[in-house]
Amino acid sequence: MNLPLRFAACLLLPAALAACVKAQTPPAPPTVPSTLPTLTIAPERAREEQSWDGVVEAIHQATLSAQTAGRVVELPYDVNDYVEAGAILVRFTDVEQGAGKSRAKATLASAKASYDEAEANYLRISEIYARKLVSKAALDQALAARDAAKGMHDSADAALREASQQLDYTVIRAPFSGYVTKRHVEVGESVRAGQPLIAGVSLGELRVNVDVPQSAVDTIRRFDAADILLDGGAKRIAATKITVFPYADPATHTFSVRLDLPGDKAGLYPGMTVKAAFATGEAERMLVPASALVRRGEVSAAYVVADDRSLRLGQLRLGHRFGDRIEVLSGIEPGEDVVADPTAALDWLARTRSGDVRHE
Repeated sequence: MNLPLRFAACLLLPAALAACVKAQTPPAPPTVPSTLPTLTIAPERAREEQSWDGVVEAIHQATLSAQTAGRVVELPYDVNDYVEAGAILVRFTDVEQGAGKSRAKATLASAKASYDEAEANYLRISEIYARKLVSKAALDQALAARDAAKGMHDSADAALREASQQLDYTVIRAPFSGYVTKRHVEVGESVRAGQPLIAGVSLGELRVNVDVPQSAVDTIRRFDAADILLDGGAKRIAATKITVFPYADPATHTFSVRLDLPGDKAGLYPGMTVKAAFATGEAERMLVPASALVRRGEVSAAYVVADDRSLRLGQLRLGHRFGDRIEVLSGIEPGEDVVADPTAALDWLARTRSGDVRHE
């Protein structure tokens, strides 16, 4: 090759290389459209918490005992049956109690007749004494007879009330609405006063008992706020009242804390173990809605909008959950935008597959 041709080839070589490099340069990533919903992540104040396990218990639970002797003739409800307040739970034979009430009624009627007679006699003597026709001793004697008859009448009336109460004791009624948890007797058994009959529990009012270490008691008292965590913290039930007992268990050195629950306590039942989160302070946290997260097995991520308006899938390290929001410990910087709807982001990416969307 002569010199001019060689020189021309040298001049053309850089241009050819530049053309090859330009041909191999990947296209610019697609720009996130403004129609894709995003939200800006910024630190915000949220409370710090410590959590311990607690046990749910019913405020109203009772074991009903016999208050009179008899034989069981009716047990309308079995274990796990729902019972309305005032419903009959146990019925005894009442022959003896009924006879006792009849005797007491007869005794009261006799005492009332004697009292009425003594009262009438006293009134007559009083009128005669006023006319100075009988002595003071006769008046006093009539007064004493009337008072004695009055005492007999009151005693008979009390005996009738007692007999009526004994008859009422042959029917055991539910003190509150709830579920039967245990039956201690069966139909046909003879029972005595004081013998356990049936146990029940009400789901109307619940509370949670938590044992906390002594080092946390002062902080719990100071902040006086706690939540019951359900579904891994996705749902929270705020305690309406926190009671810290003023003494520790000498064996475990823990304090018992009682959390009263509000009326909205769906999903809680007596005997369950739950997480109780107590407020221990405040700190700045970055919180994202749980709906903005993408789950890939054990990995959590979110679609992050980069400075050039491209989209990347950023892996996140998560912390505590606060209702429908989750704390982000790393993976997102304050001020960055994330896509609020991962499904919409996936749809947009599917429509732009002709380009090479960058994922991280």
